Amino acid sequence: MLRKVLHSKLHHARVTEAREDYIGSITIDADLLDACGMRVNDVVLIANCENGARFETYVFRGAPGSRTIGLNGAAAKLVSPGDRVIIMHWAHMTDAEYADHHPTCLILDEHNDIERTIHYDPDVLISQPVR
Repeated sequence: MLRKVLHSKLHHARVTEAREDYIGSITIDADLLDACGMRVNDVVLIANCENGARFETYVFRGAPGSRTIGLNGAAAKLVSPGDRVIIMHWAHMTDAEYADHHPTCLILDEHNDIERTIHYDPDVLISQPVR
């Protein structure tokens, strides 16, 4: 049996642009994608920390070093530049794969630079907020 589990996450990413006139997706800086293991065309769930909106879209690769987090198309109506969002990526795994999996979570600062990296251990209780 496969279960849908967290693969990776960008925590408190700042939206840098919202373009309704663009083909739908989320554009993410290539360096951030490489650091967390997300790929172009992967489906992601986005939670807007400012207004509570949650929506799915797929990933476009942004210019390396640009620190771009850009929502495009219809998704651009659910965010504003400067909003903090959580971008979650899922994977389907067997129980054996899950036992060795530690999701990568990048905690980002207000400029979308990596402040720290966390690798979740499924056997450890997290009792402290991440910010």
